[in-house]
Amino acid sequence: MDFLGDFHFIRPAAFWLIPIAVVIWWLWQRLSDPLRGWRMQIDPDLLAALVVGQNKSQIRPVHFILLAWLVAIIAVAGPTWRLEPSPFADDATPLMILLKVDISMETADPAPTRLERARLKITDLAKARQGQPLGLIAYAGSAHLVLPPTRDTAAVAEMASEISPEIMPVKGDRLDLALNEAERILKGSNQGGSMVVIADSVETEGDQLKSMTNDLGFPVQFLAINSPDTAESESLSAAARILDAPVAELDYEDRDIASLIRRAANAPLAESGEGGDRWMESGYWLVPLVGILLLSLFRREQAKEVPQ
Repeated sequence: MDFLGDFHFIRPAAFWLIPIAVVIWWLWQRLSDPLRGWRMQIDPDLLAALVVGQNKSQIRPVHFILLAWLVAIIAVAGPTWRLEPSPFADDATPLMILLKVDISMETADPAPTRLERARLKITDLAKARQGQPLGLIAYAGSAHLVLPPTRDTAAVAEMASEISPEIMPVKGDRLDLALNEAERILKGSNQGGSMVVIADSVETEGDQLKSMTNDLGFPVQFLAINSPDTAESESLSAAARILDAPVAELDYEDRDIASLIRRAANAPLAESGEGGDRWMESGYWLVPLVGILLLSLFRREQAKEVPQ
């Protein structure tokens, strides 16, 4: 049933060649008819009685030419029923890191600061995803792309180490802007992907997060860089519930990194948009049939030339 539902032609306009081929074949047959002159002079019934050795019901070599043309047109039309494998099917999908860089991330509870711990976790994540696309967005009261998804994950860790609240143009916590920016980048890459928010809390208004949940096309997860069972931790959990996102607690044995990697590995590939699907060309399977039809014509013509 899948075959019947998916079967179609990639280039259906090629079927306009069929009437052209039939007309050319018919004209060629009329012009090459050895009895063409007699047909204009003698009654058809009488001519049929006079002609010896011609069986109208018999398939003649000229019919093989028409059949070969028709099969070739079908091949050119591109019959297909299978999608080509995605070039990213065996590849990791991009992971965008959304790093909060507000003044609250400078808190030390205990030392080092939350931002320093976030940087260390980004370094661990970069090592674990070495060679797999990793991007970075820094946000506070505004959101800014630091690096788009790149396989040079060491560069992501290096850039994260240089970011501080002092360089952010606007103070605050606008996670919604960071999510919108990550959504834009992932859609542009056309490879699917997911996001991980590394933050100590979420002060963005819940209504702002709720307003964008329907438009958020990529899964989100959180890495909490704070002390558990605090008001900050609860604000982060509340945002995660709105976004239907899991939260990984900070872990010094890197179980948090393993959790992030596992969820990122299950991120969906990009959905094919209009014109995004590439159907597998199957018309070439008809080429041998065209060759056999032409070969049979050649053998028949050769047989006529063999002296008796």
